[in-house]
Amino acid sequence: MSPVPPGLDPEKLRAHLDRVRPGLVSGPVDARLIEGGRSNLTYAVTDGTDSWVVRRPPLGHVLATAHDMKREFRVISALHPTSVPVPEPLLFCADESVLGAPFYVMEHVAGTPYRTAEQLAPLGPARTRAAILSLVDTLVDLHAVDPEAVGLGDFGRPEGFLDRQLRRWAKQLAASRGRALAGIDELQAALGRALPDSPEPTVIHGDFRLDNVLIGEGDRINAVLDWEMSTLGDPLTDLGLLVMYSARLEVTGSPISTTAGAAGHPEPAELVERYAARSGRDTGGLAWYTAFAWFKLAVILEGIHYRYTLGRTVGPGFDRIGTLVPVFIEHGLTTLQEG
Repeated sequence: MSPVPPGLDPEKLRAHLDRVRPGLVSGPVDARLIEGGRSNLTYAVTDGTDSWVVRRPPLGHVLATAHDMKREFRVISALHPTSVPVPEPLLFCADESVLGAPFYVMEHVAGTPYRTAEQLAPLGPARTRAAILSLVDTLVDLHAVDPEAVGLGDFGRPEGFLDRQLRRWAKQLAASRGRALAGIDELQAALGRALPDSPEPTVIHGDFRLDNVLIGEGDRINAVLDWEMSTLGDPLTDLGLLVMYSARLEVTGSPISTTAGAAGHPEPAELVERYAARSGRDTGGLAWYTAFAWFKLAVILEGIHYRYTLGRTVGPGFDRIGTLVPVFIEHGLTTLQEG
């Protein structure tokens, strides 16, 4: 048996599952924390025969309601019958006496989350290309889902979505500014002046990239994971973020997962062309969305750097993050100017 992971008591989980889903579990439960999560915690759970995945909020994070977990459970429940590959949701629990917070259980899906070009290298150019193009096709499938038809018509507030997003990240920047950052105010102002008119809203993932999906046999996507930022909004924000993650940074020590240097990885322009051809959406104004993605990641990195300067980060590599922020700002400005 593995050591009891923080945030999940296997015996309490087993007792709850026996009450609400009798017969699901057939033996003692073993659980381990799956590393790599950014916000909510993910655990692999097994009874020695079958396996499941449990998601719960971070430790010490007090929710007034079960909104966050319930929201994730709701979106994968709505999408599971569609062509979008998501794990089958099994149960949601709002009773905080079980694990100390709301949580949900879903099926365990086999597959690999590729996070770096080095991890993709054994696949070779042809298989890498197929995997990345499959990522684009899955995004098209997600954006083709009719929110009303799957019960997600009230899943967000698409009116004024881009303006709220820009103001949200500007506020986040203001809360974590401990130094001068050349170009960041210019980038924020330029994005504000050039706010595009959004197309028809869709369900968006909010953090759609290769290491948030599981690639299985045949280099197909078995499951899209990490729906904590999903909402109804502008679908091109998902595409802009994917394009940003597909750019070559040409820097060392980046904490941002990038597979762009892998042999066979399609260029960003091809990803955009494929999305446009398959979705029928106009992607002519995508430069704004990609520049916004650079801005958003610059703000996130600056927040990490700010916490590092206050001594609030633990682990190696944080000392280099501050030097990366200007790189992201420059990419954002260049993208807007060239777009």
